[in-house]
Amino acid sequence: MELLRISAVSYLNTFPFVYGLKESGVLTNFSLSLDVPSLCAEQLKMGNVDLALVPVAALPEIGSYHFVSDYCIGAVGEVKTVLLLSKVPMDQITRICLDFDSRTSVELVKVLARHYWHIDPVWEKLKPGQAESQHDVEALVAIGDKTFRIRDDFPYVYDLASEWLRFTSLPFVFAAWISRKELDHEAVDLFTRAIAYGVTHKRECINYFRDKLPPYENCLAYLEDNISFEFDARKKEGLSLFLSYLK
Repeated sequence: MELLRISAVSYLNTFPFVYGLKESGVLTNFSLSLDVPSLCAEQLKMGNVDLALVPVAALPEIGSYHFVSDYCIGAVGEVKTVLLLSKVPMDQITRICLDFDSRTSVELVKVLARHYWHIDPVWEKLKPGQAESQHDVEALVAIGDKTFRIRDDFPYVYDLASEWLRFTSLPFVFAAWISRKELDHEAVDLFTRAIAYGVTHKRECINYFRDKLPPYENCLAYLEDNISFEFDARKKEGLSLFLSYLK
């Protein structure tokens, strides 16, 4: 089997996938790069990798693509790490700063603002690394492990997965495993078995990454209760609806 080049997200919610790839012993001939979500999509678009954990808002730009495996980064309720943080109540928000790291969260908050919250704020794009230092802004979309560190700076916290669920009654998919061409069936099978191993060994995963965990009191509970890894029919329905809004 040829070398399988993989790009994954460098956040806590992806640790089970990374753990499975590195420690299951199932998939051996692969290379792995860890990036923020927006760069995972770029890696795949540029042809630098064969398979990537792609933020779903980037899918329309990729062209022809294939879903690989029945696993994703999703939520069926509160996700905790994709937030709109605000100094004022929702109906008083006039400006929202946008985290560079994820296109999906940016598009999701715009869909919610227009179709659910019915607000029309000014959108301000942040540069890489700026989101964590924006303590004095009116409102901020922030994603990933940084949310554990900055959420207490804002009195109003809106969990975007929960807001989407209230709006649509459907779960949300933030990222899915994508290839641009159909991959070798053996490679896909081994890859799926490897990441499945990580998803079913979350406690071992937490111990493995103990030195890299964000400052959150119970990372295991976060992986078990807030992140939903199965790419099932309901999530596919939610993803289809989200992509229809992007059109």
